[in-house]
Amino acid sequence: MLLDGKAVVVTGAGRGLGEAFAVHAAQAGAAVVVNDVEADLAQRTAANIRAHGGRAVASGHSVAEPEQARAIVDLCVAEFGSIDGLVNNAGVNYEALPWQDDPAQVRELIEVNVLGVIYTGMAAAEAMADSGRGGSIVNVSSGASLGQRKLGAYAASKGAVASLTYSWALDMEDVGIRVNAVCPLAHTRMVWKSERSLRNCPPDRTPSRIAPLVLFLLGDGAHGITGQLIRCNGPQLHIVGQPYLKAPILERQVWDSESVQRAFDEVFSAHLEPYGLEKRVPPRLRKWTDAPSTPLRSA
Repeated sequence: MLLDGKAVVVTGAGRGLGEAFAVHAAQAGAAVVVNDVEADLAQRTAANIRAHGGRAVASGHSVAEPEQARAIVDLCVAEFGSIDGLVNNAGVNYEALPWQDDPAQVRELIEVNVLGVIYTGMAAAEAMADSGRGGSIVNVSSGASLGQRKLGAYAASKGAVASLTYSWALDMEDVGIRVNAVCPLAHTRMVWKSERSLRNCPPDRTPSRIAPLVLFLLGDGAHGITGQLIRCNGPQLHIVGQPYLKAPILERQVWDSESVQRAFDEVFSAHLEPYGLEKRVPPRLRKWTDAPSTPLRSA
């Protein structure tokens, strides 16, 4: 009973990863608010939890609306007396090339994936801080935040969630709230939309294989762990490195276009970073990496 006595909100819990997180949290002893904008799916998940002896209520609120996001947290406090954990799982995804993307779809994605996390997290943090009990917030980011083809808007949203996690961890440590993010890869309907993702994520990588990580982060065993991005794809579990300032750091009183050009030509060209999840080599370095290797002869 890892979460015995705790009250937890899971957004986007009508199916897929969110459903697995909600069901496993209930099995671990938590009282759960099962939120999904598709209210019938939220009701189904909550009913399943109650049928197996757990405690759960359903919420059909939209995380993309600040008042509704707060209502999710208020429901948890009203029903169970507190909120001890939040899993910010609700999200949408689609593939598009940048010049073919639809502004309406972009706006909807950002409203759910970024603003929804912020709105729900703000409300949960306020309730946790006021209670004096602290708590745990688990955001759902993605390895796509490192850059992935045809997923520009989605990758940007998950990169925002990662940055938000780092900032909130700094802000909330003093009031006893831990903030971490998971980067899950599981066989869900998001994967079904992409042939590439289907190749990389076979059916045996079910959402239930990610749930133990989320339960751990919600539980007291994760005391002292905050500000971390943790990736799990089923068999693999690892920490995702955070961005850093790369050496060498050049310094001069004033930079002009000519001196910036020299910096790249003479110094930075050798330090350019591979980009995207696939670690694509920048064009300027490809003459070294793509050409057949030949031994260098000294004069």
